[in-house]
Amino acid sequence: MILTEFPVITRFFKDFKIIVALLIIASLTSCATQKKFEYMQDKNENLKAFSEAEFPDYRLKPNDELYIQISSFDEAAANVFSNAGNQTLNSTGGLSPYSASFLSYPIDKEGYLLLPVIGNISVNGKTLSQVSLIVKDSLKHVLNQPVVSVKLVNRYVTVLGEVKAPGHFPYSQEKLTVYDAIGLAGDITDYGNSGKVVLIRNENGENIRINLDLTRSEMLASEFYYLRPNDIVYVRPLHNKVWRVREIPLTLLLSAITTGLLIYEIINGN
Repeated sequence: MILTEFPVITRFFKDFKIIVALLIIASLTSCATQKKFEYMQDKNENLKAFSEAEFPDYRLKPNDELYIQISSFDEAAANVFSNAGNQTLNSTGGLSPYSASFLSYPIDKEGYLLLPVIGNISVNGKTLSQVSLIVKDSLKHVLNQPVVSVKLVNRYVTVLGEVKAPGHFPYSQEKLTVYDAIGLAGDITDYGNSGKVVLIRNENGENIRINLDLTRSEMLASEFYYLRPNDIVYVRPLHNKVWRVREIPLTLLLSAITTGLLIYEIINGN
């Protein structure tokens, strides 16, 4: 008995070879897209150093919130500026962004900060250190050797798209990198494109869109390596997400194809 006497089986094996070839090609294609998942790739595998990325001081703008701690040798006079926030900070050694927001001083839409005794202070476009000096100078005739600490309360970053845990994340450190933000969101999923990440940032009242490639080592020296408060990071999906190929077990796929071919040949044979 030879297989050529059974055209159904012969046709099946021909089609099966084609299917196997297609599956191999698909497998190789999926391996090629692996490069889209890797961070900081470099053809040169040797140690490579990058200059420190620029990190300009944050410039305050309307609707920002400031936590201001004022102390002095004259404790009785300094109590005028004290609140529950000072006690919380001293007792626990830290203050969460959520609790600090209830104890902060907001900057109004005109860019002014209203403080007890001092009154309105124009802080729009100024840095935290500049505001600290302004407040300290305003208190020299009120307090004995005042010490002023100013912190930005609304330090948030939003991470969306193909990450495991998208959300709105508060952070307390002065510097937050784009990789830190991705880490807060649980890292990029299997369907996220590390080479196509969008950064949305508000500058001078305008929302700007910046394309980032996290697969390049040069990102370490980029001016967008460090995020700013209220930045939005969006990870775009890969094209194969639509097909969900990686979610289909290979054995199930082969079984379904071979079964379908057999049924097709039997029907045509009849």
